[in-house]
Amino acid sequence: MSERQPVLFLSHGAPPLADDATWTGQLHDWSSRLDRPTNVLMVSAHWENQPVTVSSTKPGTPLVYDFWGFPQKYYDVTYDAPVAPELADRLAGLVDGPVHQDPDRGLDHGAYVPMVELFPEADVPVVQMSLPTLDPQGLYELGRRLAPLRDEGTLIIGSGFTTHNLRWFNPRAGADAPAPTPSVEFDQWAAEALERRDVDAILDFERVAPAAAEAHPRTEHWAPLYVALGAAEASGHANEVAVDGFWYGLSKRSWQFS
Repeated sequence: MSERQPVLFLSHGAPPLADDATWTGQLHDWSSRLDRPTNVLMVSAHWENQPVTVSSTKPGTPLVYDFWGFPQKYYDVTYDAPVAPELADRLAGLVDGPVHQDPDRGLDHGAYVPMVELFPEADVPVVQMSLPTLDPQGLYELGRRLAPLRDEGTLIIGSGFTTHNLRWFNPRAGADAPAPTPSVEFDQWAAEALERRDVDAILDFERVAPAAAEAHPRTEHWAPLYVALGAAEASGHANEVAVDGFWYGLSKRSWQFS
């Protein structure tokens, strides 16, 4: 294990991600380059709850199948990773304010769908943490408070989507169909902003990014990036693109912060 774990922001995909050989291959390749963490703290776009809440640390808690209208096989997926009670307890000493625990809340698809690809053996303990707000500065500060976990072997993952407008999602067109112009424009802007480490622009994306309102009609899929950036502050936000390209018109660009 390295002295300090990186921080990830990944575009997580819907359950059919598992059927996409290109994207799963990219995630498997990314995983092969990661040092094995002691545990994983997952912050998914699909769980907003105030105050900060952590998922169940009870073994065998079912996954949260928070999607509708998919074939049955996607509701039969399991991911029996070990629980991480020590990590859940540690959060209470880092976060400013109360930390609640939901004893019945399993991992949602923003958490387990990428975990299946990154750690398919389901042998890395994982706990999920809610987004207590969508305020950029508040989430950035939350990430800063989580940063000590990196030196304790915890891999912090923000799981969202670089562009997330489901009106663009057209299964009939195929996963590799050309992406809409607003998705391409926002993706390029995001890539350039992070390459120059312009954190202020990322936090203020609704005002300064092209096609911001189209790329993110609601901001919850961009919000996990704020947590990741806060956790990566101590290392100067140095980053590399780990995954790029589009999937049904949505940018799947993902970053690793060293």
